[in-house]
Amino acid sequence: MTNIEKAINNIKDDLEFSDDELQKYDYIIDIGKKLPAFNDENQQDIYLVQGCTSQVWLVPTIKDDILTLEGTSDAIIVKGLVYIILDIFNNRTIQEIQEFDVNILNELGLSEIITPNRQSGVQGMIKKIMEVSKNG
Repeated sequence: MTNIEKAINNIKDDLEFSDDELQKYDYIIDIGKKLPAFNDENQQDIYLVQGCTSQVWLVPTIKDDILTLEGTSDAIIVKGLVYIILDIFNNRTIQEIQEFDVNILNELGLSEIITPNRQSGVQGMIKKIMEVSKNG
C-alpha cells in the first residue's frame, strides 16, 4: 500500500465515524481549521485552481523529487477539502503521484457529503497536482 493509499484510508476511516452527513460536513469544516497559515502574497492567479466555485490556491514546490504543497480557500468547507487533498498529496514523491489512480478517491464517499460543484473543485485540485507532477 502506498503512502497516498494509506492517507486516503485514514481519511476514509475518519469520515466513516458517523452515518450522519451533517456530522461529516462538520468534520470537514473542522479539519479545514487545521490548515497552516497561508501567505497572502501567494494568493495570485498563477496558484488559483480552475474548476472551483470558491477561490482555491495551491502552491506547489518540487525539491529532490518531492512535491510539497501549501493551500487555502476563501470558503470554510473548501478549506477542509484542501486539507484532505494536502494530506493525501503533500510530501509525496513525483513517482507516487504519477502512479496514483484518481479513481481511488471515490472510496472517500465525498459525493455523498459535498455538492457536485465542490466535487468539481476537488477534481480541479487533483488535476493541478497531476499537471505539476508531470511538468515540474
